Amino acid sequence: MGLRHPDRRGDGCGGTRPRIEYWSGEHATVGDGLELHRLGGHFDGGTVCLWRDGAGGRGALLSGDIVQVVADRSWVSFMYSYPNLIPLPAAEIRRIRGIVERLEFDRVYGAWWDAVVPDGARAKVLRSADRYLRALA
Repeated sequence: MGLRHPDRRGDGCGGTRPRIEYWSGEHATVGDGLELHRLGGHFDGGTVCLWRDGAGGRGALLSGDIVQVVADRSWVSFMYSYPNLIPLPAAEIRRIRGIVERLEFDRVYGAWWDAVVPDGARAKVLRSADRYLRALA
């Protein structure tokens, strides 16, 4: 498991777990075709994993709830606090969009078992960020 260095205090053991590899920076390669990218979002160390060989070689983004897959699989969302429905500020969405724009993927696997954008996911994430920004304006 990889955990961004500034978030080591949140590992439950004060940063002493031997199987956790801490990293810093904006991205890290953690295995063959696996890259961690810090998107931030509802916490500074919010990280997604780009699986280059996923989706039959078209690439998959393992997003957790940093890029939230929603009921309509044509869209995703972003929030500072999901339970309290507090949106992220526009500057944060622009920053996240700029990172995602440089990644190549066709599918998103979200935080829950059935939360999948099966195809065209990169375009849908970018379109969703644009919609989010328009809604905040």
